Amino acid sequence: MTRLVYRNFATLALVLALLPATVLAKNKKKDPEEIGNREVGRGVNFYSLEREIALGKSYAQEIERQAKMVDDPVVTEYVNRVGQNIVRNSDVKVPVTIKVIDSEEVNAFALPGGFFFVNSGLLLKAETEAELAGVMAHELAHIAARHGTRQATRGEIINIASIPLIFMGGWSGYGIRQGASVLIPMGFLKFSRDFEKEADLLGLQYLYKAGYDPTAFVDFFEKLQAAEKRKPGTMAKVFSSHPPTGDRIKNAQRNIEEILTNKPEYVVTTSEFNKVKSRLAMLQNRRVSPDEDPNRPTLRKKGSGRVDSEGNEIPASEEDEDRPTLKRRN
Repeated sequence: MTRLVYRNFATLALVLALLPATVLAKNKKKDPEEIGNREVGRGVNFYSLEREIALGKSYAQEIERQAKMVDDPVVTEYVNRVGQNIVRNSDVKVPVTIKVIDSEEVNAFALPGGFFFVNSGLLLKAETEAELAGVMAHELAHIAARHGTRQATRGEIINIASIPLIFMGGWSGYGIRQGASVLIPMGFLKFSRDFEKEADLLGLQYLYKAGYDPTAFVDFFEKLQAAEKRKPGTMAKVFSSHPPTGDRIKNAQRNIEEILTNKPEYVVTTSEFNKVKSRLAMLQNRRVSPDEDPNRPTLRKKGSGRVDSEGNEIPASEEDEDRPTLKRRN
């Protein structure tokens, strides 16, 4: 058996220098302390960063022209603030623009170059801020790793100009929006299993680095798995390009145990999350149906003016809890 003996640090440094860059990069990808100091977007890519940003911007503008957007400043500012906090604790190298789409589908998706859309249905479905942040962290990982243009570079999409837009939420893959007339190459939205696995690994670290409970990442996976059990076959097509949910749960749990150091406290949710979620639910309940007379008078009893996630009014006597909910780790 051959044994190498390093006689001095110079020899050791030379050996490390000769190691394949992929080996060193792989180690860094599993080290949360290296976030921001590592190049996670390396790989064969025919798109310059400038071209990627311009491309994403053009698609984002087209989406905003055709999709119904949430323009409530309280909702949009909150979602943007949650997202930007994760951006600051990520490997993303480009400015990120976050918008909210008025859609009941539980979904979020990232375009190349830092353009990110969150469906209102995701905010209403999430039970905690950490769950919402976990989905967003995964999508931001796609931006950081430049998965959109790297996927397109692989040549998996031959005639990219003729493929209709399909909103494939990389993290949840929960819903597909059909019938949209925007033409976006699927290669920019539907990622390979390897890229999804990498986004899970990176997104989990971003969630953790931003101070959230990383187990929320697993919680949402389990919800998807439960949805599949309730209605078998509903998730199969959506997950055709994603690792099986059970495997993703196991991988996330293993990564939490192996690469994340326990913290004394994690943010699980905040009172602001509950307020914004209630506000969004109230705004959607205000929609007037086609058969309803918009001039019809309505009566409202005096109260707090706020509703909970079930649409029930919260009594004015109840005080808001402004502190975030923290979860202690044993």
